[in-house]
Amino acid sequence: MAVKKQKSPDPLDLPFEDGLKKLEIIVEEMERDELPLEDLLKHYEEGIQLAKGCQEKLQSAELKIKKLQPNINGEDELADEKSVEL
Repeated sequence: MAVKKQKSPDPLDLPFEDGLKKLEIIVEEMERDELPLEDLLKHYEEGIQLAKGCQEKLQSAELKIKKLQPNINGEDELADEKSVEL
């Protein structure tokens, strides 16, 4: 019977903290200088995807924060998207 190789979750689907932790682990493994070139390349590719996913999540969070603007009463409310600088 063939064993299915379990695919790791898409880095863009991971929660920010999980993606960052996994990225840290990859960097530590790569810094040990014990991996063959092929594995280093796989780690590098995965790390790039994780970094991209984390960056997108940070940008999304930043945009949400920028959208929250105090109103006349000092309460936060969502601002019109057109008034928020990206």
